[in-house]
Amino acid sequence: MIEFSVDEDAAGMRLDKYLRKRLNQVPTSHLFKMIRTKRVRVNGKRAQPDQLLAQGDLLAIRGNPEDLLAPSARFPAAPVGDPSKLEILYEDDWMMAVNKPAGMAVHAGSGITGATLVDHVRAYLGPKATRNDFTASPAHRLDRDTSGVILVAKRRPAMVHFTDVFTHGKAKKRYVALVRGSVPRLRGVIDLPLSEHQQTARSKERRGINMQQAVTRYRVTRQAGEVALLEASIETGRTHQIRRHLAAIGHPVVGDRRYGDFAFNREASSRWGLRRLFLHAEAIEVPHPADGRKMRFRAHLPAELRQVIERVAPGAP
Repeated sequence: MIEFSVDEDAAGMRLDKYLRKRLNQVPTSHLFKMIRTKRVRVNGKRAQPDQLLAQGDLLAIRGNPEDLLAPSARFPAAPVGDPSKLEILYEDDWMMAVNKPAGMAVHAGSGITGATLVDHVRAYLGPKATRNDFTASPAHRLDRDTSGVILVAKRRPAMVHFTDVFTHGKAKKRYVALVRGSVPRLRGVIDLPLSEHQQTARSKERRGINMQQAVTRYRVTRQAGEVALLEASIETGRTHQIRRHLAAIGHPVVGDRRYGDFAFNREASSRWGLRRLFLHAEAIEVPHPADGRKMRFRAHLPAELRQVIERVAPGAP
């Protein structure tokens, strides 16, 4: 572990900028990954990249000092983004809306190889990816295996705006999911607290499991025997919320390799050719960061999922 105490000269500096200065041999992408995975603590608490440091703050960075302070050759070269991999639904000077395909990770992380959405976006923007010490970044998360709309903030004020929007439930999101089983109610609300996904073992020992409020609403749009097609919206943004909630009520998302019915997933692959998680972030509505006007973005269901629906219920409207 490495510890730093913020001195008077560094007071008021953003955490990410401070880390880039003190650990200048570590790639920026790795620093952000360390912050996301809670390997960086400020005064013993979880850190955020844009938080401002105060004189006397104590930073603790988990990791091997020899690795963190070593020449950059110890770290693998950052993946090179490819702008052609992006399907851009909308772009202006403040933000982008992108249709992310299934299988593309949003951020680098454990087990992630190859370029991510972040890499592709920054390659597309080129020198314009960074302005005033802020680099264009996704404003929210989307599971690697989930396709659909994701927003990117191109300026720091836009990121601050979207953080408030998603934190306080001001965004409207609509997902499409195919689930196992016959769903008895055409509409429903799943109000079920979920355990904090990234809570450390030490935290669990000290405080017990931290449960977080989570609410998902769903509507059945098509029932086809042993599966049902749903529209789902979330009032909270917990990790894997829709997948965990639907599994909890006995209707896991088809193709879900983590929370799903594994035998049924194999059958769905064999019978209908489903090779992925059937979960798609179809639409999102948010106020624009510049003037607050409503912005609506939609990503149509991918061809491979439309084909599955046709095989499940041929000729259905």
